Amino acid sequence: MSRFDRYLLSQLLALFGFFALILVAVYWLNRAVGLFDRLLGDGQSALVFLEFSLLILPNAIRLVLPIAAFIATVYLTNRLLQESELVVMQATGFSAFRLARPVLYFGLIIMVLHLIIMGFLVPWSTEIYNSRQRALSDDIAARYMNKGQFMQPAKGVTLYIRDITGDGELVGVFLADDRSAKVRKIFNAKRALILQSETGPKLLMFDGSLQTLDLDGGRRLSVTRFADATQDMRELIRKDSVNRGPSPRDMTTTSLLSENNGLDRSKPKVADEITRELHLRFSQPLLSLASAVMGFSILMVGAFSRFGLWRQIAAAVLALIVVQLLGTSATSLVMEDAGKWPALYAPPLLGCLFAACMLWWSQRPRHVRRGVVPA
Repeated sequence: MSRFDRYLLSQLLALFGFFALILVAVYWLNRAVGLFDRLLGDGQSALVFLEFSLLILPNAIRLVLPIAAFIATVYLTNRLLQESELVVMQATGFSAFRLARPVLYFGLIIMVLHLIIMGFLVPWSTEIYNSRQRALSDDIAARYMNKGQFMQPAKGVTLYIRDITGDGELVGVFLADDRSAKVRKIFNAKRALILQSETGPKLLMFDGSLQTLDLDGGRRLSVTRFADATQDMRELIRKDSVNRGPSPRDMTTTSLLSENNGLDRSKPKVADEITRELHLRFSQPLLSLASAVMGFSILMVGAFSRFGLWRQIAAAVLALIVVQLLGTSATSLVMEDAGKWPALYAPPLLGCLFAACMLWWSQRPRHVRRGVVPA
């Protein structure tokens, strides 16, 4: 690598780190506000909020990498053109493609970084995030065990606790389950306990009664008295919190490529999910490469101007938006049909092809109009 390549590459990496830090901070603050309201509102500690905030960082970095690479390239190229550094290099015989070589190195570095983050860090953080969410959803005592209040942990479910002793025993429990359109259940118990089991929290009630109103069979009411009864609180409060097994999104790329990953590839739905996830992880890093070379090549088309290269910068931003929109459309298409995965590679490849055309156009000889010289 020549001295010029090292110089340009070091400048690009420094600017990329600066802009990536700013964009990640903005995205992180946006997500952290929602996490703060949800976690602290549920009675969780600040340490839990900090843990969840750190777990969303890999996904934030993944989203901002192409944009940060594009901004760094456009900013540096515009500055070097205004300071005539690139003009001097062109005067020494450097072609546009030769000048773009360090930008290509830079794009490849960001692409590999993007690939590592999507293949390993994002699945790892997503798996931990989901497991911690399931653990917090099972902490019923911290979220819903408040005395003297009518609480609705889920739609159609009402819970009331008259008092809670110092030993954690619930006194005067009322539980109404009105989720079904056919049967309405009401539990009344003098005492109750919250017990943790392998399948989730259980509400163990003593000395109570169960009133069952059959709405579908002539509105018949039946009353059952019990000495003790058990109610699954996890099923009652959050029906969708059951363990659905491993998900391709929570697995690293090496695990997805392995045959012994716990996924049944014989099922068409599972096979489509694996295919879709793998090609998403391989195609999205190409956008980082395309963003970098597009930002450089479009600015190289413009000549030196005292007013700056605002037209070329606007065209570069527009081209990036078009490529991003094409990428979003391709992702939606593949989500509907995994067999159309080649569409994922079309937007970044079109961006790279467009950049090559701009570089070729930038080194064409420019014809200057001859003005009329006054006598």
